[in-house]
Amino acid sequence: MPNFLLFLAASVAITLAPGADNLQVLARGISQGRLAGVVAACGFAFGVIFHTTLAALDIAALLCSSPLAFQAVKLEGAAYLVWIGIKALRSHGLATAHERTSQPLSTVFGQSVMLQMFELGGVFMLQTVVVFSAFGIGAGMIGAWLKRRPRVGVWLDRLAGATFIALGIRVALRD
Repeated sequence: MPNFLLFLAASVAITLAPGADNLQVLARGISQGRLAGVVAACGFAFGVIFHTTLAALDIAALLCSSPLAFQAVKLEGAAYLVWIGIKALRSHGLATAHERTSQPLSTVFGQSVMLQMFELGGVFMLQTVVVFSAFGIGAGMIGAWLKRRPRVGVWLDRLAGATFIALGIRVALRD
């Protein structure tokens, strides 16, 4: 693979780009601590297997070749982002989040679901674990700080909610 380092750099850039998965890892780390942030990161990385399988079997290309199917998937994703945003806007911040029972780590992990393609998918998965784990650990540290300042959590939820809604609208309106 002569372009391996280029692939790795592009993969890291994609993983670092703000998105719903990054926000979920950050939120999980903030609300449940570093370990939960790392477990959420592993869950998202494990979900890469699904995308890699679709790409390796050319199912992704088939989906892209059908404008109706692509539009349906795009609008579903947009609606999901808006729904997450509305939930975040309606939340009462970390103060009430900490009063609720934390989810088991096995539940946190499961939230997210040809040879060279699988190898590259494995590389993408590994770097996703590293990058998102760093997010999760950092978020856990921020969460500990926020537990001492619960009012800040309410404003972070508002920011996250507005971000998800904006992403959902952007996805829906994008060509």
